[in-house]
Amino acid sequence: MADIKARIAKRVAKEFKDGDVVNLGIGIPTLVPAYIPDDVVVTVHSENGFAGLDTTVTELDKINVDIIDSGGAWVNVVPRVKYFDSATSFGIIRGGHLDATVLGAMQVAENGDLANWIVPGKKVAGMGGAMDLVVGAKKVIIAMTHTQKGNHKILEKCTLPLTGEKVVNIIITEMGVMEVRPEGLVVTELHPDFTKEDIQAATGCKLIFADDLKAMEEE
Repeated sequence: MADIKARIAKRVAKEFKDGDVVNLGIGIPTLVPAYIPDDVVVTVHSENGFAGLDTTVTELDKINVDIIDSGGAWVNVVPRVKYFDSATSFGIIRGGHLDATVLGAMQVAENGDLANWIVPGKKVAGMGGAMDLVVGAKKVIIAMTHTQKGNHKILEKCTLPLTGEKVVNIIITEMGVMEVRPEGLVVTELHPDFTKEDIQAATGCKLIFADDLKAMEEE
């Protein structure tokens, strides 16, 4: 599973360009900073009040207990980090100043609907800034495993409560890269470990394969 998550995070990192300001959700998105190329300067925003997030802290003796991300994990920051209050933080989001947000998902529909905040009857972390992020960021990238215990997560229509309607631009899983387009969900990259039949069988809606379909890159 760790290799699969790293594969997804590496591919997500390729979506950023020099100068981007992005927000990363909890889970797989937190792995992305480790794979951003050294020659690409990306400022990572955390909705709990700072811009300049780096990697998650993995060595206990290097923890700064005063610095956590929006999911409550201890994190490193870059030298240019800036701290601010929640009002400013959400002003950045709602004001359209984020080039992208990377979020996990429980379900995504072929039209870009997103459900990622609650399963009725179960205790979950909560909404956080997701509803603001999906409408405030210029690009919404979903980073997730393709299925959950064999169950489809990419569907014709979400069955869980929605975070946002028609907000997702791109989905990146261990199987490939899919773009939400007017004609449907288009697979633009397919990982060499899988066939077209494999990814279609793991998906709960009809996929369209791009004419220029290419292999999903890991490096």
